Amino acid sequence: MPSEHDVEHHHPHRNRHLAQRFENLIGVLMVIAIAVLAVGLIYGLLNTGGTTPSYLR
Repeated sequence: MPSEHDVEHHHPHRNRHLAQRFENLIGVLMVIAIAVLAVGLIYGLLNTGGTTPSYLR
């Protein structure tokens, strides 16, 4: 029969699935990717002068 001392030192299993381990990191990377794409879009609009590029006319 385990005593209270044995129960106190029980550690949870540390080997978790890769998606669980990096779940927060994946969300942060998605936010960074969206921000980079938004900055690229704004930069592209500013460099074209806000006009439609000739290949889209």
